Amino acid sequence: MTERRAAIAAFLDRAGWGDAGRRPLAADASFRKYERLSGLRGTAVLMDAPPPQENVRPFLKIARHLSALGYSAPTILAEDATVGLLLLEDLGDDTFTRLLAAGADEAALYRLAVDLLIDLHRRAEVATIDLPLYDDERLLREVSLLTDWYMPAIGRPASPAVRDDYMARWREVLEMFHGVRTTLVLRDYHVDNLMRLPGRIGIAACGLLDFQDAVIGPAAYDLVSLLEDARRDIAPELVKAMIGRYFDAFPSMNRDEFLAGYTVLGAQRSAKIVGIFTRLMVRDGKPHYLGHIPRVWRLLEAGLQQPALKSLRPWFEEHLPRGVRAVPAARVLA
Repeated sequence: MTERRAAIAAFLDRAGWGDAGRRPLAADASFRKYERLSGLRGTAVLMDAPPPQENVRPFLKIARHLSALGYSAPTILAEDATVGLLLLEDLGDDTFTRLLAAGADEAALYRLAVDLLIDLHRRAEVATIDLPLYDDERLLREVSLLTDWYMPAIGRPASPAVRDDYMARWREVLEMFHGVRTTLVLRDYHVDNLMRLPGRIGIAACGLLDFQDAVIGPAAYDLVSLLEDARRDIAPELVKAMIGRYFDAFPSMNRDEFLAGYTVLGAQRSAKIVGIFTRLMVRDGKPHYLGHIPRVWRLLEAGLQQPALKSLRPWFEEHLPRGVRAVPAARVLA
C-alpha cells in the first residue's frame, strides 16, 4: 500500500467510513480526485487533494461560509487539512451538465443559477469573508497565460515588447470597471459545478461545487462564467433573457457600466482559458480540454468587436489574427 493510500485508509477509519465501498467520481483540471463512498451510513464523497499542489483550507472556509448563509454547499463530514483529505456530503449526480444532456429544461436551470447569483449579490454579508481581492494585478496575471503558454504552443512566441504591449492594453481596459460593485465571486460558476437537488426549495435547490478559488471581485464575473461557458454553446436568446432577468432584480443598476464590465471580464476570462487549456496539455499532460479552444476563441472574438475592447482589437489583429488562432497540437506527457 502506498503512503497516500495508507493515509486515506487511516482517515476513513477515523471518520467511521473505513468499511465503505469506494468508486471513483469524475476528476477535474486540478490535482484533486474524488470518490463516492457507500455503506451502512449512506453515501459520502471523498476529496483527495494532495499537498503541496492542493490546499483544502480555502474550500473548507468558503463551504462553511456559504452554508451559514443558507446556500447548498456540501456539508463537511470529516476533515484532515494537513494531508488534504475531506469527507463531504454527497449531493448526488444531477449536475446541470448531465441534466441538460438528458433533455432537462435548459431555461429553468439557467433561471435557477441566475436567481442564486441575484440573491448572493443582494446580500452584503456574503463579502465579509476574508478572501483575496480579484484586483487588476491578478486579472493581468491571468491574461498573460495566453502570451506565455498559448502563443509558444502554436509557434508564435511573443517577444518581450509584444507581451508588454498586450499587458499595457489590458491594463487600460481594466480601468474601465473600477467603479463596479464587488461581491463574493465563486469564479468557476458554470453548469459543470452546479447541481439540482431534489427536495430543496428555491435557490437551495441549486447545489454548489468547486468554489475553492473564490475571491472578492466584480459582481459581473460569475454571470459571465455562467453565460460564456467554455464547455457548451448557449443560444444568444437565452443569454439575453438571463442578463435581462439579472437586470430586473437590480432596477437602480447602471446597466451600461455593468455591461461594459461584463464584456471586459468575458474577454479576460476567455484569454485566460485559452492559456489554461494549453497549459493543461503542455505542463500537465491533459489534452482533452483543447477541444474547447475554438469555442473560447469565438467568445473572445465576439467580445473584441465591442467598444469596451477597442484598444485591444488591434493587438489581436496584428499578433494573433484569425488565420493563426489554431488549436495547439495535442501531446501527452510520458
